[in-house]
Amino acid sequence: MITLIGKKIAKKGTVFMHCGPAKECKTCRFRGTCVESLKEGRMYIIKNVKDSEQSCPIHEGRKVKVVEVDEAKITALVDSKGAFEGSMLSFNQPECDVDCKHKDLCFPEGLYNDDKCKIIKNLGKSNISCEKGYDLSKVILKC
Repeated sequence: MITLIGKKIAKKGTVFMHCGPAKECKTCRFRGTCVESLKEGRMYIIKNVKDSEQSCPIHEGRKVKVVEVDEAKITALVDSKGAFEGSMLSFNQPECDVDCKHKDLCFPEGLYNDDKCKIIKNLGKSNISCEKGYDLSKVILKC
């Protein structure tokens, strides 16, 4: 996918969340390439940065670069019973109100209930003790 991103953060490997267009984007001639190619609330990783740049009133330095992006792989905790590399799953956040050290993996940014994801890598169950008693495995997902 091609999009535009602020010149100061346009670096290969940068991961970002698309939070939707700003009000200034409504009349911008680059809207289709810049914000309409991305899904709001999703995480992306910059694969390549092109040489060309454009003016943009909302980014620091008032410049954006053309970049190639992919949806980012996301590390998460899932039920161990279905955590097989290469398998597909429907991601669902656990019913949990405990504020533990694993919360960011049970409720990862950019993943929502019922997202269809592929398990790219199972990182295992070691060092994961769930206060609610869930049997969890740490995985890398591509959705």
